[in-house]
Formats: sequence, C-alpha cells, structure tokens
Amino acid sequence: MKYNKQPLDIPAQIAMLKGRGLNIADEKAAEETLNTISYFRLAAYLRPMEADKITHQYKPDASFENAVALYGFDAELRELVFHAIGKIEIVLRTKMIHHFSLTYNAFWFLRMSICKDEHLFLENLSSIDREIHRSKEEFIKQHYKKYTKPAYPPAWKTLELLSLGTLTKVFTNSSATKTKKAIAQDFDNTAFKAFESWLACMASLRNYCAHHARIWNRNYPVTPEMPVSLPKTWLTKTKVPFNKLYAQLCCIVYLLNSIDPRNTFTSDIKAILQKYPTVDPTAMGFVKDWENEPLWR
Repeated sequence: MKYNKQPLDIPAQIAMLKGRGLNIADEKAAEETLNTISYFRLAAYLRPMEADKITHQYKPDASFENAVALYGFDAELRELVFHAIGKIEIVLRTKMIHHFSLTYNAFWFLRMSICKDEHLFLENLSSIDREIHRSKEEFIKQHYKKYTKPAYPPAWKTLELLSLGTLTKVFTNSSATKTKKAIAQDFDNTAFKAFESWLACMASLRNYCAHHARIWNRNYPVTPEMPVSLPKTWLTKTKVPFNKLYAQLCCIVYLLNSIDPRNTFTSDIKAILQKYPTVDPTAMGFVKDWENEPLWR
C-alpha cells in the first residue's frame, strides 16, 4: 500500500480534529500549541480519546486541552525519571570502577577472560573505543598526551565516558559473578538476576527520556524481574504489569532508597499525579492501592 497522505497546515489540522468530533475550547491557543508541538507527537495523547480507531472519531467528552495536559504531565514525569536514573547511574559507575578495579586491576574491561560472550565483548569494546575518541573531556586529552600504553585509559577514567547503555552491557556480559553480586548488594539487592534486568530497563527507559519520547501509556519491550522479597522495604504485591512503567518506577524507588534514603522521588511522583488529576495511573500499570504499598509511603 502506497502512503499518499499529504501535509496539512495548522488551520487544516485543527479543522480535521474538529471534524472528527474533538472539542477545542480555544482555537487560537490550539494553533499556538501546534506551532510548538507537532501534530504527530501530540497524536499519541489524543489517541486514547478516540471512540473509533479506524475513522479516528473522538468520544463525546474528548478535548484538545486534555491531550495537552496529558502531554505536559508526560514531559514533567520524564524529567523526574531522567533525573532519578541519573543518580543511580553515577553510583553504578562508581561501584563498578571500585569493585572490578580492586579485584581485576585498572584495565579489567579489556580482559576477555572475565566475559561471558566474546562477540559481545568485542561489541562493547568497539562502543568504548568510539565513546573515548569522540570525547572532548580535558582529562582524556591530558591522559593521551602523557601515556601511550595501554591503548585505553584506566577504568576510573574510561567508565566516566560510557553511556548507561554501554555500562550496563559491560556489567551484564561480565562473568565475574562474585564481583557483580557485591555491586548488587551495595544496592541492597540480593536478587542478582533481577538486578541485571533492572539495569537493562533503566538504560532503555533513560533513552526514551533523553529523546523526549512518551513514557506514559507505553508497553515496554525490556521488562524487569520483580522478586517476591528483598532485604529492604519492597512491594507486598509483586504481580504487576511487567511491561508498564509502574514496575520500573518501583525498581527506581528501591534503588534510590538504597543510595539516598532521604530522596523525594515517591513524594514527587504523588505530587505530579495530584497536579494532573485527569491522568489515569492505570494506563502506566499502577495497581489498586499502590499508594499504600510500604515502598511508596
């Protein structure tokens, strides 16, 4: 089937939405919105209000303003999650540098002998090489001015340049189980395999946030394992939708609590939901009475 839809200017976009039954209280404000947020991006927040997914006719109470509010909620939630993952990322990087370097030396990330898969090891090394050589950091420039061997700086310099995605892949492909368990325990997580899945989820979720993609009402392909119990305060109900945001938020809360018990993430999440009362938390996988879970109190 050939794609034959033609571009529409903003007045035509508004006319189309109104023709499909969407309520628009202020057309001038709607034009201003569509001048700063593309129609296609906003469409993801309009779609749940459709009564017919084929003809795209809207429900009687559907409004443009509700979609804009939902977009605003998602943007604020994304910033909050991005900041939280950033905190965890810095601690993960610190723990990896410390534990692996003390056990296997400063250049442990170059050792195939402590990796599970040679192909993944080479892929990770290629990513490391690429991230080092595109870096403009002064400490890397100074390192190469002074040292010629080995080909890469030590872990405490190299890992500072790696993305969370590459960092997670290096961690996951390592066969140094004892060292990895020690790092997981530093996060109060004794469920080692679950911890690995949490890292993979955070790397994926961080990418959504970094690229300003929708995190509300999304089915996630990378899902976390949810242990029945953990050493610190955890969920009483672990049967949650694994592919929704709520499960990942629970993992983030647990990890944040392990590194900073005074963090405000749970109260920030509750505050943003109160600020946008029209947002339905169940679209993100929030379970009934989630606010009464010990983890979220």
